Amino acid sequence: MKKKASITDKNFFLSPFVYFILILSIVLYGLVIMYSASYYEALIHNLDHYYFLKRQVIFVVLALAVSIVIHFIDFKLIEAVTYPLVILSIILMLLTLFTSFGVTILGARRWLEIGPIPSFQPSEFVKVSTVLFLAKYYKNENKRDIIPILLVLVNAALILLQKDYSTTIVYLITSFALLLICGCELKIISLIALFLFLPAGLALFSQGYRIKRIISFVFPSLDPTGLNYQINNSIDAIASGGLFGKSIGNGYYKMGILPEVQNDFIFAHLGEETGFIGIFILILFFLVFTHIGYKVARENYDKNKLFSYISFGITTQIVLQAIINMMVVTALLPPTGIPLPFFSQGGTNLFFTIILVSIVHKIIFETSIYEENIPKDIESDENKVKYVTDYEEFNFD
Repeated sequence: MKKKASITDKNFFLSPFVYFILILSIVLYGLVIMYSASYYEALIHNLDHYYFLKRQVIFVVLALAVSIVIHFIDFKLIEAVTYPLVILSIILMLLTLFTSFGVTILGARRWLEIGPIPSFQPSEFVKVSTVLFLAKYYKNENKRDIIPILLVLVNAALILLQKDYSTTIVYLITSFALLLICGCELKIISLIALFLFLPAGLALFSQGYRIKRIISFVFPSLDPTGLNYQINNSIDAIASGGLFGKSIGNGYYKMGILPEVQNDFIFAHLGEETGFIGIFILILFFLVFTHIGYKVARENYDKNKLFSYISFGITTQIVLQAIINMMVVTALLPPTGIPLPFFSQGGTNLFFTIILVSIVHKIIFETSIYEENIPKDIESDENKVKYVTDYEEFNFD
């Protein structure tokens, strides 16, 4: 009889059930907080107060449907479609930038609208395809040509042309971190980073509003009611929540006091209504999420490079977004426009985030199946080699 897993077991966090419950808990927590933050916005626009929640749930259901498909297909199929996905993502970016299908909002051309398909941001698709591409490309090691780096730079340039500077930063950091883990030399990545530093600096100071934003961030007292209005109110909202918060639905700052409260500043709303306890729960969720993702990457590093790289890339991307968002809301970074994964309103980001974690869940699931079917006696070097070789070629059908 199989012994039940305990939280003290070293493989407890490698259980697909544990990861599923974690993601389910985060998604539900996010939906509750997003609804509470957005219903006032819906009411002042004469919409059903469930309007934004319904839209968010639709994307959750769509993502769940795709996740179920991912769960039941062979991972070799995911690997096989990686290169076509990269090509498709670039085509979608070009369509957004240079055709009438692209939608411009507030001067930024980031959205794609094709027929009855809900509008979406192709940059989210780019982030998924890049992680899969780099993992597949480097899984056999000893590949040091320029193709992966060129792909990263081309995609970064396309995202930058959409005037999505914050997403460009997250994309580059995630990609460079994954390149480093995959074996790309640090000096090469450092040289590329230095090469990008000059145009990035020029872009940063090319617009007056960006310079004002930086000055306001460094010297917040100079402009308390202007560019710092949102940051100051977000800090006040968090502070007003105290230990236990004002309870769900009773927040004050969402009533027009804190702009974009259901989007980039939803962390402030969470702090106001759930207090330090709610913030602690959110951070705990992300800490466990990080631990599992990197543990999966570490456990698979010598067994299956593809699984290891994918898990590392996906986890890094999501956690990096969460860290940047929380640092912005607490005035540790200037405003960037990065959403809080699983929580901020926005169907595209939520959809692709769930797709990403469903891939990690599949990796955990398939790893656990193989672990249950290998012989217990693998102590000899010969058996260990056979185990690793079989693991990489294992057919999970």
